[in-house]
Amino acid sequence: MRTSALGLLAATAALAIAASTAHAADLPGRYSPAPAYNALPVFTWTGFYAGLNAGYGWNVGDSRYYDPAFRNGKRSGGFVGGVQAGYNYQFGMFVGGLETDLQYAAVGNKGASYGTTYYPGDSDGFFGTIRARAGVAVDRALVYGTGGFAYGDIGGNRGYDTLLGYHSGDEINWGWTLGGGVEYAITNNFTAKVEGLYVDLDTKDNYTLGGRVNVDRDAEFGVLRAGVNYKFN
Repeated sequence: MRTSALGLLAATAALAIAASTAHAADLPGRYSPAPAYNALPVFTWTGFYAGLNAGYGWNVGDSRYYDPAFRNGKRSGGFVGGVQAGYNYQFGMFVGGLETDLQYAAVGNKGASYGTTYYPGDSDGFFGTIRARAGVAVDRALVYGTGGFAYGDIGGNRGYDTLLGYHSGDEINWGWTLGGGVEYAITNNFTAKVEGLYVDLDTKDNYTLGGRVNVDRDAEFGVLRAGVNYKFN
């Protein structure tokens, strides 16, 4: 009798433990599941872009005696502004690309001079560049150098010069440019930059005797400008 009672008690206890274990398995866990991880998109400089810029240009040449654009006593600097467009390609931390821009430039009077006589022209001009860019990206900041081909109608293009002859109209001159800058991605699409350029345009051959006299009439000027770009995805 006692043996039967003990067996019944043991069986009851086993059933209770099994039921308790099953119930515990149905209860929610004490720890929440690990949250899903959504990685933020990594910014890249790769892509096409276009934008606007504005700044200041000034004479940096040392042969201005016969140069009408930056002669002493005349305006030697002024507003520069325009548009730019280009393409970047990023590989690792390095960025390479091409950029072209077209600028209005009021950097000097376009006329002619000889000795103390000045034959004024107008102060409006333009220039453009086609440049390679190469730099290093640190997160959203890009530090780069740039250089390439330049063209424009800036100085030494109008009026009468008693030494070099007569030239009656505007002409596009050719040259080169070199510079650098810093650009920062404010968002994935908008960037802002500060850039400096040195531009050298050969203007001496615009005059009848320019090649024979070999007077250096290059329009040499610096440009400091700020700009914004929209980067296309």
